[in-house]
Amino acid sequence: MTNTATTANQLPSLLVLIALVALVAVFGAQFEPGAWYSQLQKPDWNPPNWVFGPVWTVLYLGIAVAGWLVWRETRRVGPALQLWGLQLVANGLWSWLFFGLHRPGLALIDIAVLLCLIVSFVIASRRYSVVASWLFVPYAIWVGFAAALNGWIWRAN
Repeated sequence: MTNTATTANQLPSLLVLIALVALVAVFGAQFEPGAWYSQLQKPDWNPPNWVFGPVWTVLYLGIAVAGWLVWRETRRVGPALQLWGLQLVANGLWSWLFFGLHRPGLALIDIAVLLCLIVSFVIASRRYSVVASWLFVPYAIWVGFAAALNGWIWRAN
């Protein structure tokens, strides 16, 4: 089999993972910051709202590719891909908890779990794909920052 044929055979799995990530992104996008969020006290280091869309677009693409790289090597939903799926669920829940339910305390618990799942994926995926593991590092950094922001907002409000 040629490399072109191999790549073509792997394209459907990449598209499936991109679709899963896109579903989570669409779910999360239903819960916009709105008036409630604009009235909250926020730290000086809170990024402007326009930053979140481009950052999450890049991160979501990396999340999909990382999952695909592990899938490509394992062809099974083992521990690394289970962590990948769980982090995706926790990711989607955060927007609902924070912006949808207006529960920053619950969202803080969720984002702490999300960060643990991301770090666990970094560790678990490394044996299958170093690139997949590294693709989650910016995600971990951003979620760590978001967790600090979430915690500040919860405490201040």
